[in-house]
Amino acid sequence: MDQQQFDSTLIRAAMARAEAVGWRRVTIVEAARQAGLPLDEARARFPARATVLLRLGLLADRAALVDEGTTGTVREQLFDTLMRRIDVLQQYRGGMQSVLRALPFDPPLALLISAATLDSMRWIGAAAGVDTSGVMGAIRAQGLLGVWLHTVRAWDKDESEDLSATMAALDTALDRADRLARLSERPLFERETLPAAAESETVSGAPVATDDPFEAP
Repeated sequence: MDQQQFDSTLIRAAMARAEAVGWRRVTIVEAARQAGLPLDEARARFPARATVLLRLGLLADRAALVDEGTTGTVREQLFDTLMRRIDVLQQYRGGMQSVLRALPFDPPLALLISAATLDSMRWIGAAAGVDTSGVMGAIRAQGLLGVWLHTVRAWDKDESEDLSATMAALDTALDRADRLARLSERPLFERETLPAAAESETVSGAPVATDDPFEAP
């Protein structure tokens, strides 16, 4: 079994365990034993329970960023890419719902996942043609994170087989994000050609969004 198969097997076992007993009661030892995986390798590959969620995020990114020769506007590409990420989460629906219930009671984990997801949004935005470099790029990435959080909250409540409510929520969130960006003169879905000097600028320590800016009060 290669490392990718090992990770996938342990993640599936851990998320099944989360669905059954709750995320806070999941342990890597129990997940590895349930999956029939050697504990020494599980310890090396998953040093902490949070590693399950980080690696699951990478699996979702891998599926989302597959180059299928997609054409269309930046907005259309973002919609397709984010829905592919949702499709991966759907495979672990019960376990992910348990994680979502646990996050408000585990601030360090919530911050860790938010930071990792923000990095995912930078990748997804760049893949769709959004400039995610520099100060403006950091703001655009935050906007995409808000879109993602809104979509995940809708997905959590969506019991339809075709995830129609999730797709509608994503569509609405993209529209709102674009309107807000245009009002502030910070286009979200327009490809930009920046001067070479501006392209080389990077910003570290961007603020981590933990709330859904599109959630109704």
